[in-house]
Amino acid sequence: MGTDRKANLTAFITALDKAVAIPECEARCAKVKELLEYAFSHKIDVLEEEQMLPADGTYARRLVHRDPEGRYSVVAMVWDKGQGTALHDHAGEWCVECVYRGKIRVTSFDLIGSPDDAVVQFKAEDSILAGVASAGALIPPFEYHVLENAKTDGPSVTVHGYGHELTHCNIFVPCDGGYRRERRELGYTA
Repeated sequence: MGTDRKANLTAFITALDKAVAIPECEARCAKVKELLEYAFSHKIDVLEEEQMLPADGTYARRLVHRDPEGRYSVVAMVWDKGQGTALHDHAGEWCVECVYRGKIRVTSFDLIGSPDDAVVQFKAEDSILAGVASAGALIPPFEYHVLENAKTDGPSVTVHGYGHELTHCNIFVPCDGGYRRERRELGYTA
């Protein structure tokens, strides 16, 4: 992969196509994670400048690639100062996330009890500060976390590979006795 973003993205997608063909989920996610870490640690540009622009009021979500066979999608997210997510899941699908630019704080949570309960409990686990080329895999049932921009002087960018096109997730809103699940429809930022 060279300095041409379009050629880089084509080579990146070709490599991802091979990685997602791995049948076993943990091995597939490990290979996707390895690809993201390698590309971003070697400063291989796969995103266009307009894909890295922040949005007002919320983090930006931009589709980078949708696999024509529906096996995965790649989404760039741009986090401006102070932006982050609610505690959320990934709708029961695997996900690999990697920092492309900046720094992200990732706080993982373990679900206590049944995900079908009306009010659920969580236990906060690790909270890490992730820099460029730092990646993590979320494989259900371990798919609950919060992401936040850890930079105080500008935006951060992450790239997410999902096991399908993620059109919704569940967020978890604090309530009496724990957290209440709310379905959140997801779209893309212009």
